[in-house]
Amino acid sequence: MELKKPADIERRSMEIIDRELAARGIALPPEHAAVVKRVIHTTADFDYAESLRFTPDAAARGAEALRGGIIVTDTNMALAGVSKPALKKLSGETYCFMAEEAVAAAAKERGVTRAAVAVDHAMKRCPRAVFAVGNAPTALLRIAEHMERGARPALVIGVPVGFVHVTESKERIWEVCLRFGVPAIVAMGRKGGSGVAAAICNALLYTAAGQLDPDARG
Repeated sequence: MELKKPADIERRSMEIIDRELAARGIALPPEHAAVVKRVIHTTADFDYAESLRFTPDAAARGAEALRGGIIVTDTNMALAGVSKPALKKLSGETYCFMAEEAVAAAAKERGVTRAAVAVDHAMKRCPRAVFAVGNAPTALLRIAEHMERGARPALVIGVPVGFVHVTESKERIWEVCLRFGVPAIVAMGRKGGSGVAAAICNALLYTAAGQLDPDARG
């Protein structure tokens, strides 16, 4: 039977994901399942079932933080991928400061990346935000520095993709978040990306909004 409705296609996709996870002998912890399956749905990559790490209660605390909370992304692509209807239902907001002229000017003057300066800017405006990093390892490293000086984000999503400083930045943010009790969801290794960051945000938004069933999204 041909599936035409987006909700039906998504539901069938999730059924396929469940079957393939079972065939691989992977049983997801119930508290992590929505996030992991949403990332697999976005990427068709089952490696995330093993590479995604969660600090204790990270998914539940992240979903709670998005009720009236703020998401800060490190790319406009991730920003565009976050579900605006779910965010609106939860009275939330989302920002990306990377393209702001003041951020670009400060980065050039200080000889650092825009991502690092954007984190500085976000920490001043909304230090208790959910920080979703899908591209820039320097953003994760700067978040870790701020945490060591007392910052406590509501959640850190660390999923930058690439080869330079990527694995190191993820290992560092994981250690710092564990040390200070800050919730974190991190894709260990080289894989990740803006789409993965947005997928994790959406899984948490749908959980908080009671919209994991696609029919509940209207």
